Amino acid sequence: MVGIKKLFELRGNLEPKDKIVLTVIGAIILIGLWFSMAEFLSKSVITQDESIDISKFSQKQRVYYESDSLLVANYDVLEQMGTKELESFGLKKNKVYPLLPSPIKVIKAFPDLNQHDDVIGNTFYSIKLNFFGYLLAILVSIPIGFILGLIPLFRGLFSQIINSYRFIPLTAVTGIFIMWLGLGSEMKVSFLAFGIIVYLIPVVVQRIDEVQNVYLNTVFTLGATSWQTIRTVYIPYVFSKIIDDIRVLTAISWTYITIVEMLNKGGGIGELIWTAKRQSRIDKAFAILIIIVVIGILQDRLFVMIDRILFPFKHINKGNKH
Repeated sequence: MVGIKKLFELRGNLEPKDKIVLTVIGAIILIGLWFSMAEFLSKSVITQDESIDISKFSQKQRVYYESDSLLVANYDVLEQMGTKELESFGLKKNKVYPLLPSPIKVIKAFPDLNQHDDVIGNTFYSIKLNFFGYLLAILVSIPIGFILGLIPLFRGLFSQIINSYRFIPLTAVTGIFIMWLGLGSEMKVSFLAFGIIVYLIPVVVQRIDEVQNVYLNTVFTLGATSWQTIRTVYIPYVFSKIIDDIRVLTAISWTYITIVEMLNKGGGIGELIWTAKRQSRIDKAFAILIIIVVIGILQDRLFVMIDRILFPFKHINKGNKH
């Protein structure tokens, strides 16, 4: 394990095995805090036991049980009773988590989600929408970004206008997309693509502006044409950088996809979150959020792998640091 002093070194580097160990420790700490907070915020409530045989009750106990008058009129007194005394009235104490579910409750929610909510099918549906939305956004953003970034006429005409689209609240335009495209998958993919395009186009333009003059002067000296300059300088540089920007935006895309999936019962993780909310099943909602986080981590690792395959030169110096 790395030394204590090294752990606090400014911008210091950790060995891969140390990162794994610290990540595990951090996860344990966070889960412990989560469990503690859930227990602190939990409440004990008294409920009627549906499985109890009321035929054994006295007349007074039966009246109390069937009319709920025992619960309503004597709740403060009941809270002081022991378990056996409560059972004599057909009552029991249950612990509830109205604000923050226990990690154990969240784990137990997964089988319920799988059995009653087809969580696997809905998850793959959301992944499919995300994939097509992102594919559409990339196909639109990169050509438009190159046109705006390379040709002054188009930059002057449209760049500031497109930049201003970033300030549009996306939740406010869902109604417009519904009027245009209905409530089906086409609308959801288009809405997701729009939410990414308004950020991705300015990023492409920015990456073009970041190309260093030394590269441009070199190809100019070699007599390269405009198209050769684009193909040998701008495209490799921008694509090697834009993959990092796309990787960051994938996290934001899950926000957009859950918004549109809540609009109708077409399936997806967003619909499951909405259903859990209506059922007051906060444990289910947290379980779904964990699924989204796991998918996000896997997506992030996939982008890193693609980046290493397509642009290995970016990782040479990083590898030498270890």
